[in-house]
Amino acid sequence: MHCWHCGREIKLVTAQKVQARDTCPQCDADLRVCRNCRHFDPTSHNECREVMAEWVRTKDRANYCDYFSPATVAGAAGGRPPAKQADDARDAFDRMFKKL
Repeated sequence: MHCWHCGREIKLVTAQKVQARDTCPQCDADLRVCRNCRHFDPTSHNECREVMAEWVRTKDRANYCDYFSPATVAGAAGGRPPAKQADDARDAFDRMFKKL
């Protein structure tokens, strides 16, 4: 699997599960997050393809979803931008439509 935040490859043993408190050794980002799950899809209802999963507000913070399954391909959720790029894009959008 790869870290959703920095892209670092993280090797998992077949029987190893990602725990809620596990973090990336490079950037210290939480690993058991929606954005790192194979079910994560920004275009789906609740941004999740698993229909039985409960809604999770923060997709980039650790959670206890029973349906979590690590994404095994880098960028599996359609090339998700790193958090900094997403924040920069949001700021640019806000500046564009800022009231004068």
